[in-house]
Amino acid sequence: MDNFVVSARKYRPITFESVVGQKAITSTLQNAIRTNTLAQAFLFCGPRGVGKTTCARIMAKTINCMNPTAEMEACDECESCRSFNNSNSFNIYELDAASNNSVDDIRNLVEQVRIPPQVGRYKVYIIDEVHMLSQAAFNAFLKTLEEPPAYAKFILATTEKHKIIPTILSRCQIFDFKRITVDDIFKHLQNIAMKEGINAEEEALNIIAQKADGALRDSLSIFDQMVSFSGKNMTYKDVINNLNVLDYEYYFQMVDNILNKDNNSILLLLNKVVESGFDIQHFIQGLASHLRNLLLGKDVRLIDLMEVSQQLKSRYAEQAQKCSQYFLLKTLDLANQCDLNFRNSNNKRLHLEICLMKMCYVEASSPRVTETQSQQVNKTTSQQVVETTSQQVNKTTSKRVVETTSQQVNKSTSQQVVESTSRQVAETQSQTPTVRAGRLSRPSTISITEDEPKKEEVVEEVWNDTIDQERLAKVWDEFANAIQSSSPSFSVSIKNAEPQLVNGIEVHYKVDNMLVTKDQNNMQALREYLKAKLHNNQFVLKEEIIERARETVLYTDKQKFEKMATDNPNIVNIKQSLNLQLDI
Repeated sequence: MDNFVVSARKYRPITFESVVGQKAITSTLQNAIRTNTLAQAFLFCGPRGVGKTTCARIMAKTINCMNPTAEMEACDECESCRSFNNSNSFNIYELDAASNNSVDDIRNLVEQVRIPPQVGRYKVYIIDEVHMLSQAAFNAFLKTLEEPPAYAKFILATTEKHKIIPTILSRCQIFDFKRITVDDIFKHLQNIAMKEGINAEEEALNIIAQKADGALRDSLSIFDQMVSFSGKNMTYKDVINNLNVLDYEYYFQMVDNILNKDNNSILLLLNKVVESGFDIQHFIQGLASHLRNLLLGKDVRLIDLMEVSQQLKSRYAEQAQKCSQYFLLKTLDLANQCDLNFRNSNNKRLHLEICLMKMCYVEASSPRVTETQSQQVNKTTSQQVVETTSQQVNKTTSKRVVETTSQQVNKSTSQQVVESTSRQVAETQSQTPTVRAGRLSRPSTISITEDEPKKEEVVEEVWNDTIDQERLAKVWDEFANAIQSSSPSFSVSIKNAEPQLVNGIEVHYKVDNMLVTKDQNNMQALREYLKAKLHNNQFVLKEEIIERARETVLYTDKQKFEKMATDNPNIVNIKQSLNLQLDI
């Protein structure tokens, strides 16, 4: 029985051309080899399974190849290539920094660097997971990395670039590997399935590609797992059952139930999801992705952004036609809010059920004017119609329209009023904004992201009585006395503020503490008190911070004696005559 080799090793790329999803990086490396402009050190960084170590090996093999092709690929025939393929090349060294991260390991590597290659042009050192090196090991590596021999090349690989010290980064040419797209992984899996003689449904491979989350090695591991499970015939059902992935049908059915406002079917379908053993938070996240795909399906130009098979894209486009743009945006927002608040919810299932039932009534909150709403508005009393129309006509039409409308109101019945005013609005439609009937009877079922209605601005009445200095001082003292019990410190500061009236509207006052002006509540109370008592709300308060002389506090006996001697010099004579000494 032959030894089984996992697909990740069996189908590992051996040329730049076969590297999946990193075309920009492989082209740059090939051009550098072609023009002989290779740096002394490279840093390959990116998430797991995207080809960092693979590219490092291909590069090491290619730069030592004696007969590279015109596309700068290794020939696989020369002595250097054969020794590399047999894993016995003496010019290429791989070091796992996760287990060889000490200073001694790096010193051994530095000693090896001094020996020139026996076969080929370069000695290449590939250090994987380089971020695991200790601080001392990094420091020991610095000088060699900056000024290596001409024949030495270093390729460092890491998944955590932020852990590498800046002095190392500055000595390397950095290449950032990206996550591999679902489409690239899908095509690679399709190619492998064809080589292995496996009949795999497109949607099955697409699910595997999505589950890999941008890592090609993960997708190949899942592929091997599914081959072991289903044999030579890999179906979509087998994949979702084995990987515990929710079927797309759940989401299509859930959206149909929401559009039909069928709460009972929604709860039963959710219960089926729970009984199948799926995490309900994964369900709401999947529903959000489904709604996003429906949103993309509204526009033909965006359909290719969906990471699903062509057959599913058609289904998404078909269901998207049943949903309005407003419905999709609102339900997507509800799903997002539900996911954000899911962890903090005590009853998580109820939290999700409420979200799903809210989605049923999203369409009802749409700002569109429906026929039913228009009929309801037409049945409004004639007085309301006349008042609303008159207000709008007064802003945009001439006085003649208003007079005509008033005469018609006086001479006709309610029905005639409605007809007449409708004609007047039609005549001035180019100038007058139409009455938005939908706003009059709009329900308020859902208001997740809806703007709050603007509050009407309250215009303050102008009080402008004349203020005199005597009246100002009196009212000021009254306020200071009034707050003495509730805010004694503020009361004292205000009482000593010496308010002065300047230019009739400016009230200047002095405080010795900036904290007084920072007391917003008491300052606002002072303004309101002055407004009410002086019957003037046009004045302006302006503070002036003054520094008052600080009293010197005497602590020691010596300081006290010197103060007494300054006030009364005879004390010094008494001290000397009695031969007294200070206890200091």
